[in-house]
Amino acid sequence: MGRSIKEKMQEFAVNQALNYLGSDPEENIPKLMAMVDRFMPDDWYASQRNAIRKAIEEKNNWYQLILRMYELDEGVRKTFFRNFITNASLKGSAIQKESEEKYHCNIPWAILLDPTTACNLNCTGCWAAEYGHQFNLSLGTIDSIIRQGKELGTYMYIYTGGEPTVRKKDIIKICEMHPDCEFLAFTNGTLIDEEFCQDMLRVKNFVPAISLEGFEKANDGRRGSGVYQKVRRAMDLMKSHKLPFGISACYTSQNFEDISSEAFYDMMIESGALFVWYFHYMPVGKGAVTELLPTPEQREEMYHRIRHFRETKPIFGMDFQNDGEYVGGCIAGGRRYLHINAKGDVEPCVFIHYSNVNIHDCSLLDALRSPIFMAYHEQQPFNGNHLRPCPMLENPERLRQMVKETKAVNTDYQDPESVDELCDKCEPYAANWKPTADKLWTTIDKMQQ
Repeated sequence: MGRSIKEKMQEFAVNQALNYLGSDPEENIPKLMAMVDRFMPDDWYASQRNAIRKAIEEKNNWYQLILRMYELDEGVRKTFFRNFITNASLKGSAIQKESEEKYHCNIPWAILLDPTTACNLNCTGCWAAEYGHQFNLSLGTIDSIIRQGKELGTYMYIYTGGEPTVRKKDIIKICEMHPDCEFLAFTNGTLIDEEFCQDMLRVKNFVPAISLEGFEKANDGRRGSGVYQKVRRAMDLMKSHKLPFGISACYTSQNFEDISSEAFYDMMIESGALFVWYFHYMPVGKGAVTELLPTPEQREEMYHRIRHFRETKPIFGMDFQNDGEYVGGCIAGGRRYLHINAKGDVEPCVFIHYSNVNIHDCSLLDALRSPIFMAYHEQQPFNGNHLRPCPMLENPERLRQMVKETKAVNTDYQDPESVDELCDKCEPYAANWKPTADKLWTTIDKMQQ
């Protein structure tokens, strides 16, 4: 009963705050922060409140990003805040913590799902292509996963693929079935049209993250001729409908200059994107092009550029491979997320295709307590230097050990790749990155002292 009352109070407070801000955000944001400071204990979310207070006082890029969110459709904005802040972060995190203590395993903040392996593109180096194109998770299976997830405290669901929007009607139906959850999809954006925009406005809890690999030459060189212009049209359409969206960018040795440039940031902001998630190229699959792996110098430059623009541009940027310092290293294996492919195999990471269990044969909780997931739980972090977080890319000996000890099997159905084949490709990269990562980590340690 205690938690139920607390949840209702939190939901009431968030709703009141959203209504208050909606009337005049620029006038009321400073007033609301003053009210929060007055009524909230001094030690509650102190660092976050200080950052918000600084943004308001300086009217810096973070403040401008907050105001940009008030250009969105009101219903979509309120639903996002309610589902993301109240359900996924406040209520969800509390239930996740209880579940972790009860079951002694990782409980994810987000679950990544592949509705289908089908895709209308054939991008160079795509890890998803390793699954083939013939598999789908049924509507009933996706619903079951989400229901089980909510019992454990997970209210954030992210579609990967394949191309999720190949199944537009089903993913919209799931949004209707679970209005208390927030759904995001990594999509190539080419199938976003007027009808789909109207569906997004109606359900209010679906946010696309459009894959973009730079400007037209760099993007279409990997994704195919004409894709860049289709993506720009999709972004224009969503901006005109006041819909939230972001960008997903994979950086390689070939495109890192494009996608980390100020011109690219300005293009994303002007197009209406609110966030950009950067992913390091991973040499997954027998056909992986290892030459696309960034050099240590290129990765270090990405590290510095993203931090610079995070302080100067009104868009939220995150680099999942270089931001380990903020999340304590690897977040896979259910520590913050897990991945379920379109055949139902439950994998610790979207890039690491080894599993002991299939969701059609076990519960979500059973999967989280399966051998490979418990190996993650017991061994994270995989490196004290959180700029070397991954058990595959930067610590391949750890993945090699875990897969062999847990007898996890490869889930790439087109051309299975042994863990030795995968890790052998990563060892030179890991050795080359280590000196640069250690230098950066030493700098971080000195700054924090």
